[in-house]
Amino acid sequence: MLIKEKLILIGASTGGPGHLKKILLSLDPSFSTPVVIAKHMNPVFITSFVKQFDDELPFNFILADDRHEIKNYTMHVCATHCELNKRERYLKLESASGVTSHYNPSVDHLFYSAVKLCKEYDVLAILLTGIGHDGAAGLSELKNMGATCIAESEESAIVYGMPKKAAELNSNIKVMHLNDIIKYIKRFGD
Repeated sequence: MLIKEKLILIGASTGGPGHLKKILLSLDPSFSTPVVIAKHMNPVFITSFVKQFDDELPFNFILADDRHEIKNYTMHVCATHCELNKRERYLKLESASGVTSHYNPSVDHLFYSAVKLCKEYDVLAILLTGIGHDGAAGLSELKNMGATCIAESEESAIVYGMPKKAAELNSNIKVMHLNDIIKYIKRFGD
């Protein structure tokens, strides 16, 4: 049986920085599974957000720009609309042009781009707290392609918009409290 490489995708909006920090602080510094984060944020502030996380957390944080290679032991943060593409043997996070979304970066666009990877990668996609519906449709499509998909529960979400929409779109998506999401990530990364 072929063992697939693992990949974690996280989308978040309002309330996301605190939730992301709680998740990442709970992980052992030796956590090796690559994580790609799409957090709604004004592009003016994204660099300082990544620098703060890089300074405060025991992981290597990369602000992903065009043709950035996905690496183990690294947290990759989308600078703008991004998509995952396999180039030769390497998984790349690339800037996406022509994306029409009110949100920056688009969580849906990131999630949709990972659908084609589900045959080759063991994908865990998580949609955290946030206003609106971004990420819900992409999460549903990932679930339909065999990815493990989690939407944060109303009990722990600061704003129960994005994860609520995901759970409504696809009843097979797991709904979990943030504390249980953390436990799941730890088991998945082992």
